[in-house]
Amino acid sequence: MRVLFIKDLWNLFFPDLCCSCHKQLTRNEVLLCIHCRHDLPFAEISNLKENYLERAFYGRLPITSATALFSFHKKGKIQQLIHLLKYQDRQEIGVFMGALLSRELLESGRFKDIDLVLPVPLHPKQFKKRGYNQLSLFGKEIAKNLKCPFQEKILIRTASAKTQTKRRKTDRFRNTSLSFELTDCSFLENKHVLLIDDVITTGATIEACCSALLKTKNIQLSIAAIACPQL
Repeated sequence: MRVLFIKDLWNLFFPDLCCSCHKQLTRNEVLLCIHCRHDLPFAEISNLKENYLERAFYGRLPITSATALFSFHKKGKIQQLIHLLKYQDRQEIGVFMGALLSRELLESGRFKDIDLVLPVPLHPKQFKKRGYNQLSLFGKEIAKNLKCPFQEKILIRTASAKTQTKRRKTDRFRNTSLSFELTDCSFLENKHVLLIDDVITTGATIEACCSALLKTKNIQLSIAAIACPQL
């Protein structure tokens, strides 16, 4: 009773607010109020073979499986949540989304043989400025639930996103393969790797990462993201 009283007193002066609508959360709500949680645009494609995300990579990458937790809409709830995660250090959002996505992955049966989870890396300058990779806790939560390691030191970024955005679109697709490198190819040999990202739009970044990963002998690649538009 004393613990609940202290918690209620704390919430009186420092209330937990919904990350989306900013209304005060009830005792049983976490991050989002029940109304905003019900409005989340779940993509529901994890159990669908040849879903629209997988089809987007046809002829580009030899992907085993691909999925996204949410459909992405500009100025929507998911963009708002990812912005908080990415730029305001609300990493508890990453844990929350990692738990939701890993549940989908396990229930689908299409991602049960994953050996390793890898995040799309930040350039060292970006990491120094931000202080964290927004995918770290998201990826660790997925790896924990899939019962496999999470590794963010093997795939590294060698060109900053800022450098890439200055290029013309055609040049970006031509040069992104030079933006990522592996620090240890042998560690990934004969493994099924799940590459994770926050939002997949054109797929250029994923393609660049996979170009580096595919230099590894007998590697198998799958992709998971927090969100992507309905491609």
